[in-house]
Amino acid sequence: MSSNLVESLIGALVLIVAGWFLVFAYERTDGAVAEGYVLSARFDRIDGLGVGADVRLSGIKVGTIVASDLDPQTYQAIVKFSVTEQVKLPLDTAAAITSEGLLGGSYLSLLPGGSLDNLAAGDEISETQGAVDLIGLLGKFMYGDSDGGKKE
Repeated sequence: MSSNLVESLIGALVLIVAGWFLVFAYERTDGAVAEGYVLSARFDRIDGLGVGADVRLSGIKVGTIVASDLDPQTYQAIVKFSVTEQVKLPLDTAAAITSEGLLGGSYLSLLPGGSLDNLAAGDEISETQGAVDLIGLLGKFMYGDSDGGKKE
């Protein structure tokens, strides 16, 4: 009878530790519902940018990617992202998909403009720069242009 009690206590302890780990991981990875207002932007390429990726302004996380979809008419990727209420972005803000490094993930970088008017919830950023294909660039560098990119 005592071995059943010990096994039950150890099982309960394992479940408590597993629950604590899940809560800890959920809080640390910003898996919670995105807060703030939602904006959108259209890109030619969004390689490596997924739902939950960071939205950064001057290197500081100010939001999260909440959705991405394909426009069937233009074949562009439509990215929806949230930005915290404390950050008011000018109307002429630009968005670029940036890589954290050769092996790192991608994030959406916001580059504020100088407009006096601000973007509102639901607005679309029109000035965008899509993801750069690093593997393609390396391939061109290694095997491509023998004349250094100069065409005559």
